[in-house]
Amino acid sequence: MALPMKTAMKTGRKAAMKTSRKASMKRKSMSTIAKGVQAKSQVLKGAKVKTSGGLTKDSLMKNKRGKVVSKKKHAAGKKLFASVKKWAECVAKARAALGLKGFVAVNGKKPEGKALYVKAKALYAQA
Repeated sequence: MALPMKTAMKTGRKAAMKTSRKASMKRKSMSTIAKGVQAKSQVLKGAKVKTSGGLTKDSLMKNKRGKVVSKKKHAAGKKLFASVKKWAECVAKARAALGLKGFVAVNGKKPEGKALYVKAKALYAQA
């Protein structure tokens, strides 16, 4: 009596395995959501519909360096830089006037850094 039961269980298991194998062999649908490092560029060129963050083609652009960025972030960055633009220009003029090359910390520990800060501050006050 034990023998027919075993064979029935074996055939039932094989049938279940066959159906599960067929289900796993089915081709997966290609995702329309871009993920990873190149996600934004894939969306911009039209290979994918949107990024994992929800950005679509109309909300992306290339910046002046050629990097794909969001239009909102680009605008926010420009707006933030506008508040420091005058200071950055004054520091550049002060560096040229003092003949400084390479990295110099503005108002750092070294005397050239202190001089740079004083000069930039004077130019900023004039402007």
